[in-house]
Amino acid sequence: MLNIWDVYWGLRVEQCPCDVHFVEWLEEQGLTGKRIYHFGTGGHHYIGIRCAEPELDCTVLGITASPKEYDAFVKLAIDNPAITKSYCAYFGDIYTSNAKLLPRFDIVTLFHSCEFRSEKNDAYGALTDLQVMQLFTDQTDIGGHILFYTGSFAYAAAEPVIAEWASSRPVEEVEGFKTLRVFRKTG
Repeated sequence: MLNIWDVYWGLRVEQCPCDVHFVEWLEEQGLTGKRIYHFGTGGHHYIGIRCAEPELDCTVLGITASPKEYDAFVKLAIDNPAITKSYCAYFGDIYTSNAKLLPRFDIVTLFHSCEFRSEKNDAYGALTDLQVMQLFTDQTDIGGHILFYTGSFAYAAAEPVIAEWASSRPVEEVEGFKTLRVFRKTG
């Protein structure tokens, strides 16, 4: 059985500001028209909605392992069909990602690294957190960015994995932003 997140996560900025900080980072950096992969849409779909605004004009492919959050995306798409021109959320387990099914990206958010993987994922041969980081880095164009969230409840577990990932891929850490740790792909 697929390991799912059986919760609906609303926008709670005081508890988890990473999505808001990400949009603020895009604005501060002047990044527009970017192709973004977003791990963990939340039921609020904040990044997809904000990035669709003309000021940012980004496309976002987001994944959620929560049926309730995916249902919220379906409702969003029905109520606002224009959003689907730039935002698509899909239901699944990021740990079963396959490069052959993924486009190229300019920016990847891996805010929820090490939060969700468990022995349940092992039952169907899922990737590890390190393998997910490596896969999405490989799908990121040179000069693109990979971001992590330092406020995650699993960040202490993610830190050594991030260090191993950074030594296994051509990336350099650049200036962070608020709760975000930012890397740039160099090769």
